[in-house]
Amino acid sequence: MITATDKTSDGEPRGPLAGIRVLDTTGVVVGPVATLMLAEQGADVIKIEPPEGDLMRRLGGRPRKPGMSPKFLHFNRNKRSIVLDLKSDEGREVMARLVATADVFVSNMRPRALQSLGLTFAAMAAINPRIVHCTISGFATGGPYAGVPAYDTIIQGLSGVAACHAEVLGEPRFAPFVLTDHLVGIVAAQAICAALLGRQRTGVGEAIEVPMFENAAAFVLSEHLDQRTFDPDGHMGDPRIMNPDARPLQTRDGYICVSANTDAQMRAFFDAIGRPELKDDPRFASVASRVVHVRAYFAIRAEAMRERTTAEWVEILRRHDVPAMPYHTLQSLLDDPQLRGSGVLTDEIQNNENGQEESMLGLRHPNRYSNTGVPASRLAPRFGEHGEEILAELGFGADERRRLAGRGADAAE
Repeated sequence: MITATDKTSDGEPRGPLAGIRVLDTTGVVVGPVATLMLAEQGADVIKIEPPEGDLMRRLGGRPRKPGMSPKFLHFNRNKRSIVLDLKSDEGREVMARLVATADVFVSNMRPRALQSLGLTFAAMAAINPRIVHCTISGFATGGPYAGVPAYDTIIQGLSGVAACHAEVLGEPRFAPFVLTDHLVGIVAAQAICAALLGRQRTGVGEAIEVPMFENAAAFVLSEHLDQRTFDPDGHMGDPRIMNPDARPLQTRDGYICVSANTDAQMRAFFDAIGRPELKDDPRFASVASRVVHVRAYFAIRAEAMRERTTAEWVEILRRHDVPAMPYHTLQSLLDDPQLRGSGVLTDEIQNNENGQEESMLGLRHPNRYSNTGVPASRLAPRFGEHGEEILAELGFGADERRRLAGRGADAAE
């Protein structure tokens, strides 16, 4: 295992997961989101790609360079790439050496594939008993759906995410981004960190199963089980969130986002809109009463916002300490000064096929660590970009590296 220090020899931060090696055989979104979080916190994430590469290299939008789609770039920063044919003896040999050096293995393959490729927890623990083995699956083992394939849209429809849209819009809709992939990827990263902490106490690793459906369903139900929690015939769905006016509110010249949830915020809001008499209205006098009369409360809020411009309301509401911010379109979001000022949205440089520099918008880790910091952001790897150096780290000689490259073990893009 690698011994971690907080900073590199030149004083650059390494991140809280420095010294942790992660073997990443995932593809598309859910797994790469999980390993992206680990990579951006300092882990050495080795992206192990099959000879055809991660599907997201081609599926994630029109690339400037072959195999480097926009989504692939944003989901795979700070990782290293090696290409292994895990069905070949050579690929299995490299994988076995990687397992011996690793702290974490992450996969979103189905159990049958893991078994056939020798990538089960039992097989890896025989080589390295300290390994944390995380499998992201569509459905948990033990249930009737175990082993059934799934994508984000399948899970959104099955778990109640699309039904939440139906409650508000009158028809089921998918969220316009891969919501459950992101949600479950974050859950997987948290579970891996918890297992690493447990290993520190016990000295041995463990297997983790992170099922998409069960996590997404728990996410929906914790929000919207509501009175069904107590009563078999009780109402489901948080009425504040399911209300048609629970949305960006129209102003004179655009939209604004407003939330006044506490009693103090309610009173300040009514003062801000010039309706101080409503502070004594029994329908709105407490959190509980506002939940019961949420339609009336939200209707007053929506009507008031139409009277002024967005900028005027932001200034007035901020002066009254009521949470409010302008609504962004996708385009205007890129001009938000907070994203630039905090360093999350950055201007990056990449080389094109001719070796010429080209600009691109990059995303960096938004969280901060006072001691270890986070490592400098690196662009997503080209297909097999780090195969040669990874094989060298594993002790393969020059002749072996050339042989493995010839068999597709570290094929170039």
